[in-house]
Amino acid sequence: MTSLATASAPASAELDAGAAAHPAAGEDAEARRGPGRPRTEELDGQILAATLAIIDADEAVTVSRVVERSGVSRAALYRRWPSMTTLIADALDVGRTVPPPLAKPGDLRARIFEFLMGASAELDETSYPDQRFRQRIRLVMSDRTLQQAYWESHVSVRRRPIEDALRAGIAEGSLRADLDVEACFDLIAGIFYYQLVVRGDRFDDSAARDRCRAGLEVAWRGMEAQPPAGDQMSQSTEP
Repeated sequence: MTSLATASAPASAELDAGAAAHPAAGEDAEARRGPGRPRTEELDGQILAATLAIIDADEAVTVSRVVERSGVSRAALYRRWPSMTTLIADALDVGRTVPPPLAKPGDLRARIFEFLMGASAELDETSYPDQRFRQRIRLVMSDRTLQQAYWESHVSVRRRPIEDALRAGIAEGSLRADLDVEACFDLIAGIFYYQLVVRGDRFDDSAARDRCRAGLEVAWRGMEAQPPAGDQMSQSTEP
């Protein structure tokens, strides 16, 4: 298992110190060929692929290993990532996508359920294998700095579609006006992640889907706006 406690900090120091001491060391083909977006994207891909290969091999991620596996110079690495922490965070997110806004028509609760099921099912696809998902959990839990970097650069961005949908629900009056949107997202997402991380289930298991649906139902009842007192009284007197 990659030990970020020992690998991340020295690697970051090595990266920063090397950039200061040898700002032009190891000039690569990119520098010789001049600026160009296609070449930049190609080198970025090489570096990220090399970093992922090191992570998948359960090796410590260091500057030397990334340079050796990618074939890219230290100078190129220095220009792209300020630390190994930010590089590892970006590598761990390769294969994941930023979800689009939730479609407006239809029941909000149902749309959120299908959205989260789709986002979670992404983890089962070959673009983001289950082994990498579990490795990501191990790595971020072993290094708080990496965990916070990954949160700020990637995780917080993927929350926005649901958070925006919840705010829209509050604005239209279907959800309580006093809701803390971020806390509501944490509550809802926790139901889904519990199945993957704690129970070790997959979302092609109907029982796991049923548990998620039932948990969301419970949470939703506490989030829904209550009808006016007069409406509640009329409903309670109906036969």
